[in-house]
Amino acid sequence: MNPIDSHLLRTRRDFLATSASGIGGVALASLLAEEGLLADSDKAGFGDPMTPRKPHFDAKAKACIFIFMAGAPSQVDLFDPKPKLNEMAGQSLPKSVLEKARFAFIKPATATLMGTKRTFRKYGQSGMEFSDLVPHLGSVADDILMVRSMHSEEFNHHPGQLQMQCGVSRFGMPTMGSWITYGLGSHSRNLPGYVVLNAGRGSSGGATLWQSGFLPSNYAGVLFRTQGEPVLNLDNPRGLPPLLQQKGLAALNRINRGRYEQIHDPEITARIAAYELAGRMQVSAPELSDLSKESPATLEAYGLNRPEPKGIGGRGKSGETYKDFARNCLLARRMVERGVRFINVIHASWDHHSNLDPELQYNAGAVDQPIAALIKDLKQRGLLDSTMVVWGSEFGRTPLGENRGGRKMNTGRDHHPFSFSMLMAGGGIKGGQVYGKTDEIGWGIDENPVHPNDLHATMLHLFGINHERLTYRFQGRDFRLTDVAGKVIKDWIA
Repeated sequence: MNPIDSHLLRTRRDFLATSASGIGGVALASLLAEEGLLADSDKAGFGDPMTPRKPHFDAKAKACIFIFMAGAPSQVDLFDPKPKLNEMAGQSLPKSVLEKARFAFIKPATATLMGTKRTFRKYGQSGMEFSDLVPHLGSVADDILMVRSMHSEEFNHHPGQLQMQCGVSRFGMPTMGSWITYGLGSHSRNLPGYVVLNAGRGSSGGATLWQSGFLPSNYAGVLFRTQGEPVLNLDNPRGLPPLLQQKGLAALNRINRGRYEQIHDPEITARIAAYELAGRMQVSAPELSDLSKESPATLEAYGLNRPEPKGIGGRGKSGETYKDFARNCLLARRMVERGVRFINVIHASWDHHSNLDPELQYNAGAVDQPIAALIKDLKQRGLLDSTMVVWGSEFGRTPLGENRGGRKMNTGRDHHPFSFSMLMAGGGIKGGQVYGKTDEIGWGIDENPVHPNDLHATMLHLFGINHERLTYRFQGRDFRLTDVAGKVIKDWIA
């Protein structure tokens, strides 16, 4: 039966007596609205679903650039120096340790520790240590919070990527970008509130890493391309007169609104808003992608004109990766200036089971200069205080060498969810500090373990959101980004 017909058949007594749909429901809605627990009217009607909404309390962050290094970079070769690991190279771990661990490919019985060829030095007043592969990041050490004590339950890529992006490792769940834009909307009228920029070969998680899940589709990430149309199918077909397009869209709008009046499906309002945004983006997206007005000094700082290294690449290379990643970082800054709420910059892959040294050198070279330039650029424009920049992945790499297939020479590292590193800057983050500590070989955590749920709770807090109150009812349960866990880490907050 049509939902409207069913509603009209309810008796007057039902209307007056039922707390869910009658006068009791009106009172309940009023109370929920006062507590900030009821969706805004814009979400349920024809208003713009991305209209900015007030946070639960004063926010430090207004936008986030989440730089996701899919595939898992090696923390012991980049951010967490372990001299003892070099001393113990070639030795086995105790059987009691290996029996409790799960691996993707390592054979525990013959696995041995593998040191690093990298050298580390201290940077800035904080004395934060960075590998020789990321000197540009070292130059902004005093703006960075380095977290060395991340951990996860997931030891395979796709589940781990889902957990880092969605809070849980299940399909069909909204990502953090979807949750944040659902809670706060976006200040951009002419661009999506949540944008995704890709470089490299593509992550194993694919589009599941920017899905809206059970949230209305307005809150899904919109993938921008590095070549051709900024967004696929944004341009009009050849020969379509503007007037004909306007008439067609007007007719479609009337049909959608009429259908909404019949069944009140929120996805119809999402569809209406999407068509309206697409029309505005036909002008705004090409302007965003046009870098001709950026100064030569800015292009040079981000490294847009760097040549692709010859003879190395491997898993992280696809086309002109160095140029694409640098361009994505610059586009991210331009999006923040235009009011985009959440930008996900994804680069893959860092899955170095073999050939670690040359391929890690390639990947680090691709991302080091542009990310440091992004932080400096935001800072000099007065945007870093309100823009959170996050560098992270699904997990790290093991201090054991890869020995799959009985390899005698270890040239790579396996998946390691037990301890790994992330970087954060801006948006209310207290820079110039290292949080957490791993053991002497980088196997486990000695101080201040941090779960992705804690990371998300703290990020939401900096956006002025109580992570326990940002919920969405689906299939009879109130879901949230932090699931049933998560704590705000006050030491991170400036």
